[in-house]
Amino acid sequence: MHGAAEGPVLRSSAPINFLGGVDKGTGVVGERGHELFGRSVGGTILAFPSGAGSSVGAYTIYSLKARGSAPLAMVCGRADLTVATGCAMAGIPLVVSGEALASLETGQRAALDTRAAEPLRRA
Repeated sequence: MHGAAEGPVLRSSAPINFLGGVDKGTGVVGERGHELFGRSVGGTILAFPSGAGSSVGAYTIYSLKARGSAPLAMVCGRADLTVATGCAMAGIPLVVSGEALASLETGQRAALDTRAAEPLRRA
């Protein structure tokens, strides 16, 4: 999905299961044992390797956006149907790049513009 965003990075080294792993109302990761457990994905540039679980998780991403608790943008290491579909439905900018993912750390600020030659930079 095309677009631009700037904000704080929230990075996970583990895939995220949006269906059942993220509360669709609050954006809080509720999957016990996940490194982001208890943290909200809302208002962040969410960086993670890929989505996991059912493709129905795309509707969770859409619900997050509709309820104001979605990430500003997402950066994934590899494309998957759940995340790509969810971002397209919700209008959330998405960059798929292992290199971009590796360059991000939780807490840093980043700017993302999917139409730029270099879509990701530190802000």
